[in-house]
Amino acid sequence: MQKPYVLGLDMGGTNSVLGVVDARGHVLGRTSIKTQAYRDINDYVNALYEEAEKIIEPLGGMEMVRGIGAGVPNGNFYTGYIQEAMNLPWQTVPFAQLVSERFGLPCRITNDANAAAMGEMTYGAAKGMKNFIMITLGTGVGSGIVIDGNVVYGHDGFAGELGHTTAVRGENARPCNCGKMGCLEAYASATGVARTAKEILTSTTKDTLLRQLDVDNITSKDVYDAAEQGDEVAKEIFDFTGTILGQQLADFIAFSAPEAIVLFGGLTKSGDWIKRPIEEAMNKNVLPLWKNKVKVLFSDLKEADAAVLGASALAWSE
Repeated sequence: MQKPYVLGLDMGGTNSVLGVVDARGHVLGRTSIKTQAYRDINDYVNALYEEAEKIIEPLGGMEMVRGIGAGVPNGNFYTGYIQEAMNLPWQTVPFAQLVSERFGLPCRITNDANAAAMGEMTYGAAKGMKNFIMITLGTGVGSGIVIDGNVVYGHDGFAGELGHTTAVRGENARPCNCGKMGCLEAYASATGVARTAKEILTSTTKDTLLRQLDVDNITSKDVYDAAEQGDEVAKEIFDFTGTILGQQLADFIAFSAPEAIVLFGGLTKSGDWIKRPIEEAMNKNVLPLWKNKVKVLFSDLKEADAAVLGASALAWSE
């Protein structure tokens, strides 16, 4: 019997989203669990299975599922391991094997940003493109590099860790969760935006709506809301963040000459507040050969769909 469905998993540092996908790329059911709620990887896999049963049961049960594809932080396409993932409770685990054993189905994994890139190339803003870079702006900063229509995995399966290229050097560089100093992730993630807000609020006396909030719990959404009300400090935060990201994108362009940079994740909800400084800094710092030629696009897929659909593509190839 031809099995008509696959499961696609988008594992983020905060939430894990699981979807049932058919061969035409329709997400027929979706559920989620809190990634950080499970300190033991086996408890996480068991919770995932229980949630999967709920969304596949109305479609005929697990026997209708062909396989599982997962986009996970530091997921190794070759070995099936999650390796040294700084934003997860379990840093190195044989994830594909554990999932396959619990579900009784084949499982393939890749980096979460690579999965998002595959989804975007098939169904979203990068449809029809052969060369682009996907940047995911969430708890961390991930990336998927597509060259000549293929995701770049590199020699060991970990190519494309652009979030851990050095954006700021010197004594003022921020520490990153990876152990390095000055990584792009420490500035351009949603967490990085919150850190920038806290630095400004604690080191200056500038008047801002953000002072009405608990400085330790400010989010990028709070900064966006303040910017929409004309708050100058909020605008300064987005200008700072976008400038750093744009400068790094200029360097990334020199490597692979993409048609576009596709941005995905919660920070993109800030719209032009973040996009304008990104484009300005990128075009100011890029080699003249590519100035004003590389598009900066926001994902036009529903939130989580890009990664779920991209991850599911791995399962169809089983």
